[in-house]
Amino acid sequence: MINKISFTLRQKMKSLLQNVILPAVYLFFRAIYRKEPELIVFADAHHSEIPYSMQRIHAELEKRGYKITDVFEDYSSMSFIGSSLSAVKFMKTYARAKVVFICDNFLPVASCRKRKETTVVQLWHSCGLLKKFGYDTTEDIPSGYKGNVYRNYNLLTVSAPALEEVFANATRLDKSVVRALGVSRSDIFFDEKWHSDSVADFYEQYPEAKGKKVILWAPTFRGNAHNPYLAGLDSVKELQKNLGEDYFLIIKAHPHLEAKYSLSSCPIPTERLLPVTDLLITDYSSVFFDYLFFGKPTVLFAPDLEEYEKKRGFYVDYSTLCPHIVTDGEKLTKAVLTALDGNNASHIKELKAYHISSCDGGSTERIIKAAGL
Repeated sequence: MINKISFTLRQKMKSLLQNVILPAVYLFFRAIYRKEPELIVFADAHHSEIPYSMQRIHAELEKRGYKITDVFEDYSSMSFIGSSLSAVKFMKTYARAKVVFICDNFLPVASCRKRKETTVVQLWHSCGLLKKFGYDTTEDIPSGYKGNVYRNYNLLTVSAPALEEVFANATRLDKSVVRALGVSRSDIFFDEKWHSDSVADFYEQYPEAKGKKVILWAPTFRGNAHNPYLAGLDSVKELQKNLGEDYFLIIKAHPHLEAKYSLSSCPIPTERLLPVTDLLITDYSSVFFDYLFFGKPTVLFAPDLEEYEKKRGFYVDYSTLCPHIVTDGEKLTKAVLTALDGNNASHIKELKAYHISSCDGGSTERIIKAAGL
C-alpha cells in the first residue's frame, strides 16, 4: 500500500514538473535570451557520458568548430529532486540552442512549445524494425503523461525506408519528420581502422580466445531500471559447459543486470565485440541488426517469446528473422553448432536490404546537412 501511494505521488510530481514547471522555466529563459546561432546541444537522460549513438556525429561537429554543450545525466541513478534540477538547468540551454541532438526519449525536450528556430534531431539509438515501441505499446509511455513524448522533433532518422511510416505512426509525428537517412552510429562499421583496432583490443584483453570460435550472448534489457531481469541465463551457462575448449563464450549483459545476477560481464562495449564475434546469440535486442553488417550467423534465443509477443508485440514476423530460433534452452547448444556450420548469406542480404539499406557509411554527413548545419 505504501509503495503504491509513493508511486502515485511520484507520478503526480513528474506531471507537475513536465506540464507546469519546465514549460514556465523555458518561457522565462526564452524571454531573456536570444538564440545562439552556433550553439549545438547533445542531451541524454540515460547515460552520464556521451552515448555511443552520438559519438560519430559529435566528433564530426567538433572537428568543424561548432560550439557544443553536452548534457548527459543518468536520471535512473538520481533522486527525483536531482533529476528535476538537471531538467530545469537543461531548459536554459534549450532556450538558446540552434540544434539539439538526442538519441532516446528525453522528456524535457517535449515539455514545452519550443522556438521554431531551434531544430531537434532524434538520432534514434537502434537500427531495424522489430519490437513495438512508443504509442504502439503500453510498455513505453507513462500512463499519466500528458502530451506527446516525441513532441518538438524536426527530424527523426531511421535505418531504411521501410521504417519511416511505422516510426511516424508509433511517435505520432508527421511523416515528413521521419527520414531514412541512416543511423549515424552505424558509420563506424565501415571504418577499417576501427574494425582492426577493435580486434586488436579484444585479443589483448582476452589472449586465451585466440584460435577459438567467439560466441557473444547479448540479451535485451527486460523490465525497468528498478526491477530488471534476464531470461535464459541458466541455459547459457549450460551452453558454456557443453561447447568445450574450442569455443570462447562472452556474456554481455546490461549494467543494471550485472549486480543482480552476479555476472562478470565483459567490459568491452558491445559494438566493439561484433568484429571478433563468430556467432551472436540474442533475443529482441537491436544488436541483431548491427550484426547484419558483419554477415555472420545469429541464434535467436527467446525462452519467453510467447509472453513477450503478447505483452509488447513485434512489427515483423519474428520467425522470419533467423533460421535458428530457440525457445527451449535444452536445444541451444545444437542450434549454435548448426548455425556455425551453415550458410545463410542470402537471408542476411535480404534482411539488410529491408532493415538497414540507408546505412552505407555516409549517414552522419546526410544528417548534418538535414539538420541545417
